[in-house]
Amino acid sequence: MASKLLLTITYLSFSILFGVSVSTTSHHSHPPTTTNYKPNLLVLPVHKDPATGLPWAHVHKRTPMTLVPLLLDLNGNHMWINCQTHYASRTYQAPSCHSTQCSTATTTQTCHTCVGSSLPRPGCHNNTCALMSTNPITKQIVVSELAQDVLAINAAANNGPRLGPTVSDPQFLFSCAPASLVQKGLPNKVEGVVGLGHGPISLPNQLASHFGLQRQFTLCLSRNPTSTGAVLFGDPQKLFGYTNKKFDLSRDLLYTPLTVSPQGEYYMEINSLRINGRSVFPVSPSSSSLLSSSLYSPSGMLGATLISTTAPYMVLHHTIFETFRQVFGKQFPMQGQVNAVAPFGLCYDSKRINNAKPPSVDMVVKVEKSRREVSWSISGDNLMVQARPGVTCLGVVNGGTNPRAAIAIGTRQLEEKVVVFDLVKSRVGLSSSLCSRGRSCSDLFGFANKS
Repeated sequence: MASKLLLTITYLSFSILFGVSVSTTSHHSHPPTTTNYKPNLLVLPVHKDPATGLPWAHVHKRTPMTLVPLLLDLNGNHMWINCQTHYASRTYQAPSCHSTQCSTATTTQTCHTCVGSSLPRPGCHNNTCALMSTNPITKQIVVSELAQDVLAINAAANNGPRLGPTVSDPQFLFSCAPASLVQKGLPNKVEGVVGLGHGPISLPNQLASHFGLQRQFTLCLSRNPTSTGAVLFGDPQKLFGYTNKKFDLSRDLLYTPLTVSPQGEYYMEINSLRINGRSVFPVSPSSSSLLSSSLYSPSGMLGATLISTTAPYMVLHHTIFETFRQVFGKQFPMQGQVNAVAPFGLCYDSKRINNAKPPSVDMVVKVEKSRREVSWSISGDNLMVQARPGVTCLGVVNGGTNPRAAIAIGTRQLEEKVVVFDLVKSRVGLSSSLCSRGRSCSDLFGFANKS
C-alpha cells in the first residue's frame, strides 16, 4: 500500500513539474530554483518523437526561464541552439575571442564575426569565440558563436525516486547557431541539440564540474512516445541504493570497457555478433571488405561499436549487414517475407509472423576486468519494427561501405534499457530489457509522465 501511494505521489509530482513539457514549442516557464541545495543526482526527462523515433528533451534556459526542445545527441560535443529566431534573454553573454571561456570550449581559438546584421543579437556579435556546430542527422556543419546563459535542471530527491528542487548553472556554455542548421533532419519544432559526448563543454561535463557530481550519466529511453524516459547525471546508485527491489545496479548491469574517441564519441568493443548462436561478425576472413579501414572505429578497434541516439536503428557495415540479413532470414519464417520497406532490408507480413518468436541476437562482450565473455541480448521490440500497417521489419539497416563505425547501436536497441556511462572507470553498464521484468524506464525511475 505504501509503495503504491509513493508511486502515485511521484506521478502527480512529475505531472505538476513537467506536465507542460510535452508541448513541442518553446514557452516561458518559471520552475522554483534553489541556490543552496547541493544535488547528488540531476534529472533530464526525455521524450520520444513519434515521427522520427529519436529522443528529445526540454531544457530550461534563459532569463526569463524558457523551455527549449532539443534533440538528444549522445555523441555531440556541446549544446547548440538556434538563436537566430525567438531567442531573448536578459542574462545572455557572448564571451570574447581568446577569453577563458573560449579556451575552455575549444583549442582552435578562432574569432567569430557577424555578417549581415547592423545590431548585435544573440548569435551575432563581433570578436567573439567561434565554435563549429553540427546537425547530427544531415551532417551539416556551421560556424556559430560561443554563448553563456543560465541553465536550470531538476535534482533527484535524496529520499527516493522522485523529482527534487530545481538548481541552476548561471554560466552554462553553449553555441548559438543560425536557423539554417535546424531546418532539415531534426524532429519537428526542435530548436537545437543537447550534446552528451565527452567534449569539454558537453552537458555531462559542465554539470559535473559545476555541481561537483561524479562523472557518469545514465540513459533510459522510453519506447512509448506518451511516456517519459530520463538521463540521470551523477552516480545513479544515489537514487537506487543496493536494496532497491525494482532494480539493483550492482547485480542487474553488465559492465564492459568504454572507449572514448578523440571526438568524444562513445564506443564499446564486441568480440562477436551472433544470431541464435551463429556468428555474423566477424565475417569470413576471405571477404576483402574486412580489409577496409571503414570497419575500424577512430580508436582503431575492429569490433568497436558506436552507441548512438541519433540513429533510429542499428546500422551495420554493408558486409556485416548482408551476412546478418541472410542468417536472420533463414532463422525466421521465410514464407512470411514481403517486399522491404525503406530503410529496412528485411520485412514480413505481420499476420504471418504474429506467433513466431524472432531469433535472439547477442552481442558478445568482454566483462570488465575479466577475460570471460558474456552476451548482451537484443530481442522482441528492440529488434522488430512495425514499418507500416501490416508490415513488420528487422530494425537493422545497411550503413554502406563507409559508415561511421562497423556497428552502431541505434535508439531502438537502447529503448527500455538502462545504460550507464561511467567516465571515471571507463566502462559502460548495460541492462537487459526492462519489459521482460514488467518494468519500463518511466516507472523504474519514478519520473513517469503521461501526456
